[in-house]
Amino acid sequence: MEPVSGFEPERYTGKWYEIKRLDHRFERGLSHVTAEYEARDDGTIGVLNRGFDTGACKWRSIEGTARFREGPDVASLRVVFFWPLAGGYHVIALDDNYEWAMVSGPNRNYLWILARTPEIEESVLETLVAKAAGLDFAVDELVRVDHTGAPTEEDCR
Repeated sequence: MEPVSGFEPERYTGKWYEIKRLDHRFERGLSHVTAEYEARDDGTIGVLNRGFDTGACKWRSIEGTARFREGPDVASLRVVFFWPLAGGYHVIALDDNYEWAMVSGPNRNYLWILARTPEIEESVLETLVAKAAGLDFAVDELVRVDHTGAPTEEDCR
């Protein structure tokens, strides 16, 4: 898999909504998942992932730091949430207008389809899923992330 080149980090910063993902233990059971990226003065990217834990009925978040592996024009980063453990973050497809992105982790067990809004055109989503299938991701295991309504902890009482 080739990360996107000609990457413009300043255009990638801001809020992204998780549309589909390969499920894994640290996001299992989460709805309304978002990721926010912020450029820092030292050249790193601040990461804030947030989602609503439907089982525990509360919001969960985690902060991390991403560093470019090669340079800021190649969308391949190392993200640290718990020092010294770092994971790969590779943007492998990106809309010219930075409206949607497909991101893989360090291997094919991790895949996220992100968009700037909670919904994405079905035709775009189908194209991204087909691309992921062509890259040997287990697309039949993709989970659609719920963004309907605005959950609160009071809703669970």
